[in-house]
Amino acid sequence: MSILVDKNTRLVVQGITGSAGAFHTRQFDTVWEARQKTDCNASMVFVPAPAAADSILEAVDAGVELVVCITEGIPVMDMMRVKALMRGKQSRLIGPNCPGIITPGTCKIGIMPGYIHKPGKIGVISRSGTLTYEAVWQLTSRGYGQSTCIGIGGDPIGGLSHLDCVKLFNEDPGTDAIILIGEIGGSAEEEAAEWIKKNCRKPVAAFIAGMTAPPGRRMGHAGAIVSGGKGTAAGKIEALKAASIAVAETPAAIADTLIARMKA
Repeated sequence: MSILVDKNTRLVVQGITGSAGAFHTRQFDTVWEARQKTDCNASMVFVPAPAAADSILEAVDAGVELVVCITEGIPVMDMMRVKALMRGKQSRLIGPNCPGIITPGTCKIGIMPGYIHKPGKIGVISRSGTLTYEAVWQLTSRGYGQSTCIGIGGDPIGGLSHLDCVKLFNEDPGTDAIILIGEIGGSAEEEAAEWIKKNCRKPVAAFIAGMTAPPGRRMGHAGAIVSGGKGTAAGKIEALKAASIAVAETPAAIADTLIARMKA
């Protein structure tokens, strides 16, 4: 089993109309046309940042169920508009500024290296693409496959949150345990921890990046910033531990931390 994508996913790619893309793919003038002619149920957005928000909304307006936006650098005001216009719509958004989503051996939408993944029963959620790959390779090297891996992106305003994904994995019979990778900034990890404490009975391990980041300075992602004393690594780790989530001290220990929790 998996969440969001599987062997029945039908994908349209927005932003693949250059010379190479036009050579290898069937072309459509609009996402609506692609939807009508192919019944596509997912879109991957590679459109440059100035036009990416409109591309997301074009897919949403066409009724595409899952939109995965890889693009980095979309203005915050543009994403505020996207979030407002997506309210009440059936579409789900992953990203922007993310590596995408993969159900190993079945469906990959994004830029993650497929070969490091292995079909299995561990769900992975991460704000960081690089740390997603790190956790996945650790799991695969230890013989543990993944049900689905989701890079939700590191921008301050995005689509699916940690909590949204945790709820999906909690309901998925093919997922036995969950890895949650977060970073400083915002309150998404704390919100997920509070829900997990009350509702999730599957083993969960986590890692929070940015423990040494100075307050007020952005760390890599646009959303990775401690502001007003909120969003600190210490505060997130405290919330995770209060929810009985095993917290890895370093990126190298993510998989082993989950495995130990699963065996406890």
